[in-house]
Parts: sequence; C-alpha cells; structure tokens
Amino acid sequence: MPGGRGARGLPGGGRGSRARVPAQPGAVDAGRDADAGRERGARAAGAARGEHTHGEPAPPRPAVQRSSVRGQILDALRTALVTGELRPGEVYSAPVLAERFGVSATPVREAMQQLTLEGAVEVVPNRGFRVVERGARELAELAEVRALIEVPVMLRLARTVPAERWAELRPLAEATVRAASSGCRATYAECDRAFHRAVLSLSGNAQLVRIAEDLHRRAQWPLVGGGPGAARARAAELVADAHEHTALLDALIAGDLDVVRALVGEHFAGAC
Repeated sequence: MPGGRGARGLPGGGRGSRARVPAQPGAVDAGRDADAGRERGARAAGAARGEHTHGEPAPPRPAVQRSSVRGQILDALRTALVTGELRPGEVYSAPVLAERFGVSATPVREAMQQLTLEGAVEVVPNRGFRVVERGARELAELAEVRALIEVPVMLRLARTVPAERWAELRPLAEATVRAASSGCRATYAECDRAFHRAVLSLSGNAQLVRIAEDLHRRAQWPLVGGGPGAARARAAELVADAHEHTALLDALIAGDLDVVRALVGEHFAGAC
C-alpha cells in the first residue's frame, strides 16, 4: 500500500456514504429511523448505540439487541471478504466501519478480532486491520487439508447412510446450483458450506463439522489479483463445483461407491 494511504472504510465509500457491505439475514436494520432507535435505547439497556459524522444526519439505529450486533457485523464482514469488497492488502478502521453500520466501534473491533483468529485479517497498530493477501499455494494447502478430513468421512457415510437420508439433502444441493448460476459469490459460499455441513453432520461428530467448516470458510476467500477474465473463470468454476454436488448426491442415493469415490476426489482436487 502507498505510505500515505490511511485506514479506510468500505471500498468506494466516502465519509458520507452508507455501508456497501452486503446485507445479511437478520443483519442491522438500516430502515429504522434515528428517533425510533433512541426510544428503544431508552427502554432497553444495552441497545446498540450509533455514531455519525459531524455535520451530517445521524445514521439509522439498528433494530437489534446489543448481544446480537457482533454476530451480525461478523457475518457482514465475512460476506465482504468473500465478495472481495474488503480488498486484500487494504487497511480498514473499526471506527470508520462502525459509522457505516451505525453502531459503536466495539462490536466491529470484536468481529475483526475474530477474523484475526481465523486468519482473514491482521492487526495494524494505531490504524486498524489489514485484509490478508493470499495466493494459490495457500488455497491448494487448504484443499489438501479439507480432503484429508472430509473424503474418508464421506466414503464411510456412503457405505452406511440409507438412500432416503441422502435424498433429504436434495434441496441443499439444488440451492448451490441456483446460487452459482446467480453469480453471487457470497450466496454460493453460504449454500456450499450448508451442503457440506449437512453431509458431515450425518457422521454425528460435532467437532468434525466445526473444524471442517472453519477450513471451508477460509478456502472461500478470494485470491489476490485477477481482472474480469479471472472473475469469469471463477464464476464458471462455481457452476461446475455446484453441479458436482448434485452428481455426488445422485451417486450416494444410488449407492454407487465407485462413482462416489471418483466424484469426491475430483471435487476436492478442484475445491475453491
């Protein structure tokens, strides 16, 4: 980064801009007006408090309980990482991001600290948090680790889980295809994790599911660089990846272990 660039808010937004982080289900409700937010804050201790730029109207207050603010901000920031709205190498200030969300800086810092633990960002003293730059080698390493964990489990489940249980996952597999076709990487990322989570949950091992999902989430952050051509290539990869879900499910329902083995190996070899 150039030495003179300070910490930033979300890409493309000046001080007066609203947050461009994609909205999440149940996320901070930007549609509530400031007066209603103040009334709620007076009635309920711990309601989230907003901040605003001097000389500008106060931003809308979030219509959520304070205990949920951190989780909602974390979800929104994770989505911004997947879509590339939080750009690798850029530094983002918690107070500036907080202005965009209309909350205090505390839940933003807490969410960023969680992302630091996950390896998505790193602390830059007195400035904020820098989005980690990742390359193809890291992505390949994550795919290898995921394969070591998930492939043996899927093959074991293929021999033990009845066809009707696999059939119950059909809506999740089809959802990944629709999400990939929509071109929304954030939506696809969520649907992709949901399908893999449902498959691994059949093992009954909650720790396995938790660890695998953490690795999966890390594998979904975009690589550094790449122009429109690279973006189109990644979109095509998502569609191919989604169709592997439905093909795998078909093989699991049919009990065709040879096809399952081949598809699982191919799926993780090209994991994105």
